[in-house]
Amino acid sequence: MIGKLTGIVDAVGESHLIIDVNGVGYEVQASARALRNLELGAKVSLTIDTHVREDAIRLFGFSSESERSWFRTLQTVQGVGAKVALAALGVMSPQDLASAIAIGNASAVEQTPGVGKKLAQRIVAELKDKAPGLSMMTGDGATGSDACASAGTVDTGGHGSGAGNAAIEAISALTNLGYQPAHAGQAVATAVKDAGSDAQVSELIKRGLKELAR
Repeated sequence: MIGKLTGIVDAVGESHLIIDVNGVGYEVQASARALRNLELGAKVSLTIDTHVREDAIRLFGFSSESERSWFRTLQTVQGVGAKVALAALGVMSPQDLASAIAIGNASAVEQTPGVGKKLAQRIVAELKDKAPGLSMMTGDGATGSDACASAGTVDTGGHGSGAGNAAIEAISALTNLGYQPAHAGQAVATAVKDAGSDAQVSELIKRGLKELAR
């Protein structure tokens, strides 16, 4: 199995790129977000997920281990295949996706091409327990606030990415205190709604604890 490729960007298509590795061109499927950041002739290093079928071998490329983990995890949900999982990562970064799922924001997940309301709700429901752990991963092994600092922007139901990042840290803190991730996520989602978009992590933890104590 191929787990990583490092070479030169030889071509970039609508949904794939070709990496020249010592004269051998590898066709790699990648998300729209990843492809937008590539330049012809530039050196690139991608983490690879290899899919082997009777009639084909497909390579999927990611800029970090976190992206590949989300790609695999998304496909554990019924109705989500490689195409939809890749599309989701084209719309949202791993941290954005984790934030949306953790606070139960199915409408953000629904922005993914090919994902309707019911499938978005299923993704959020089935992956809510996994979101806190996956959200703490980055390609260089950083965790916690370092991971949150690299987050992009996501529709968090009227709140900016800062609220999403604070929510992830608050959920992680409550999970570390022994609460179930799903319960912690629900409590922090309520805290975000009550406290507003500029709420700090400490405030969300405080409100979350009160919500869990009810």
